[in-house]
Amino acid sequence: MSKESARQFSDGQAYERLMGRWSRKVGVQFLDWCKVPARKAWLDVGCGNGAFTEEILAKANPSHVTGIDPAPAQIEFARKRLGGKATFQLGDAQSLPFADGTFDVACMALVIAFVPDPAKGVAEMKRVTRRGGMVATYMWDLPNGGVPTSPFFAALKDMGLPAPMPPQAEASKQEALIGLWRSAGLRDIETTVLRITVEHPNFEAFWEANTLPVGPQADRMRQLDASAREALKQRLKATFRTMDDGSIKFESFANAVKGVV
Repeated sequence: MSKESARQFSDGQAYERLMGRWSRKVGVQFLDWCKVPARKAWLDVGCGNGAFTEEILAKANPSHVTGIDPAPAQIEFARKRLGGKATFQLGDAQSLPFADGTFDVACMALVIAFVPDPAKGVAEMKRVTRRGGMVATYMWDLPNGGVPTSPFFAALKDMGLPAPMPPQAEASKQEALIGLWRSAGLRDIETTVLRITVEHPNFEAFWEANTLPVGPQADRMRQLDASAREALKQRLKATFRTMDDGSIKFESFANAVKGVV
């Protein structure tokens, strides 16, 4: 491995540790809320690197988990991460390569805002889930500042700088999720808001975590010169009310929905 590749791998691991910490917290809440009985067959749509698949295995006692994702590198990583504990394959959320009624549970974890046509994705999850099974998702409330990196992007927006969101960010709103589940013909629809506390030991730790050379923040940082970066840093610093020990804490929240086929 070259020095550059090693650095990129290290940066990527650091970013995964940062965001993975918050994603795991909200994912565990989601699984507790779903209350799926043990020994059910799960489909993890948009499984990425297998982090949520790992939580399903640890918390839900499934009979089996299948993960699907369009990115070959993510699938390769997930396979190495979990070995033979789950099945992973390439595929599109909008055209799932499974027969009707294959699974007991189909879910998306922090994915639906990235699906080009969320309604098609929900319809496909319903199609591959057996009668009486569950279709569910959760997503950071992007328009309302629910994602753990929201302070960073809010500060950019206040400075008149580009702070784009995922293509279907509006689908993360609770009312939008309810509409998608109703339109798909799912029954007994329930929703909740999953809340977590995001913590950093001090402002410098927050700044360092949000200025890693990987992740969505990295693209924005590369567009800023030194003076703009410093202005962003000072604006962010003024945003937070630090605790007596210098730590920073704020709430992040995700909207969740589930329904029965």
